[in-house]
Amino acid sequence: MTRDGNWEVTVCRDGGAFGRLGPEWAALYRRCATATPFQSHSWLHSWWVSYGTPGTLRVVLVRRDGALVAAAPLRLARGPLPVLTHLGGAITDFSDVLVDDACADDAVPVLTGALGRLARTAVIDLREVRAEAAAQRVYACWRGPRRRLPDSVCMELPAASIDELVARLPSSRAQRARSKLRRLDKLGIEERVVPPAEVPHALRRLLDLHQRQWADRGVTPEHLRPRFAEHLQRAVRSMVESGDAMVTEFRMAGDLVAADLTLMSPLLSGGYLYGADPVLRASKVDVATLLLRNGARESSTSGRATLSLLRGREPYKSHWRPEPVVNQRLLLARRRTAAPLLLLAGYAAGRRRAADRLRDRAWVRRLTT
Repeated sequence: MTRDGNWEVTVCRDGGAFGRLGPEWAALYRRCATATPFQSHSWLHSWWVSYGTPGTLRVVLVRRDGALVAAAPLRLARGPLPVLTHLGGAITDFSDVLVDDACADDAVPVLTGALGRLARTAVIDLREVRAEAAAQRVYACWRGPRRRLPDSVCMELPAASIDELVARLPSSRAQRARSKLRRLDKLGIEERVVPPAEVPHALRRLLDLHQRQWADRGVTPEHLRPRFAEHLQRAVRSMVESGDAMVTEFRMAGDLVAADLTLMSPLLSGGYLYGADPVLRASKVDVATLLLRNGARESSTSGRATLSLLRGREPYKSHWRPEPVVNQRLLLARRRTAAPLLLLAGYAAGRRRAADRLRDRAWVRRLTT
């Protein structure tokens, strides 16, 4: 613990204590305009319970006059180059710190100083940071070695109705989109938002549909593991109750044919995971259009600015002319750990160049076949 006048800085290393921070964390989360659903306490603590390694939790907490005004949810990843990285791991699309907007100018330097003291022997490695994230203010305040690197590409649309999104398309593509929407109406597919009490059962149905949808087509292995299901069951019900998530089920002739999990914050909403019965393909239903119509309705009526298609440049996303937005990777170090930072930055840059070459070759193969 560090005290300086009316400021108090602590590092939470105990999972139970982190769990008890829920109400205090939720209040700070609401006072940080750039926070995404992945910074909610429900998501982070549930992830820690399912994926955390005992002894590695490092959550930096900054209080002013007793009130929590900044927090950095980190964990220590031990190895040849030890790093302090965000909670949430690979299943989290955006990472960030939390800073109270009302006192950010004062709180950011205090949080940055606390992170500097914590990083005496480890590099801070924040992945998937949005350009407007609070962590960018920490980066700007950092006085030691630092690097900003490109990370995953996200695809984003304006928060508009489905008719407005269709109107943005070239005429031929807009005509096809309207045809797909008419097909949905003709089949009478009904949408139902799942109430909080039913969320655990609905998530089990969603994951079952997800597995059936991707059978023999390269499903993400983590989505089939019990720990992932347990994480969603813990996190999403409370997120639905607080307005940070929505589970929607789609039925055709009374039968469940699709389900979607959307995560939401004041800034954006985004479809995180969905499942669709293969029967929809036989019925010539465009699942992406079905889900986008639902997401567009939610985002356009809620006052959010962005409908995020989250990470990845899958072809079905490009049909709607989204804007590619590149997340950033922020590396921060003390002078004594400058060498490991340079090694991490070089390794990351090399991997990115290799991935770009493979992607270019894939383009060439598609053009020549």
